[in-house]
Amino acid sequence: MHSRLTPVLVLTLGLLPAPVAYAEPPIAVQIEVSFLLGYVEGSGCVFFRNGNWHDSRTAQAHLRDKYDYLVARNLIGTTEDFIERAATKSSLSGRAYAVRCDGRAEMTSSQWLRDELARYRTFK
Repeated sequence: MHSRLTPVLVLTLGLLPAPVAYAEPPIAVQIEVSFLLGYVEGSGCVFFRNGNWHDSRTAQAHLRDKYDYLVARNLIGTTEDFIERAATKSSLSGRAYAVRCDGRAEMTSSQWLRDELARYRTFK
């Protein structure tokens, strides 16, 4: 009786979905994204997302969650991918994210992060 169950068990296990493997982005990308996330959190700026302003800590947590989601789906290969896919606009509404710092004019989060990435790369 035990021997008849073995083929059924093997067949059943073979039909289960295999765990999906994903590749981490290159280490240089991970370092740059971590830098940008730290920059967001430490900026003291406010971030506009889906009709509401959020503090920098909340914005950083949101962007980190989006980054982790995208990494798990192999959608981040460059730091620019992170900015474009996670930090430019809402995945739900499609509305652009904005940032406002120290009374300066509001700007898109995409441009703000691209500017900081360029500064970072100049000094690393």
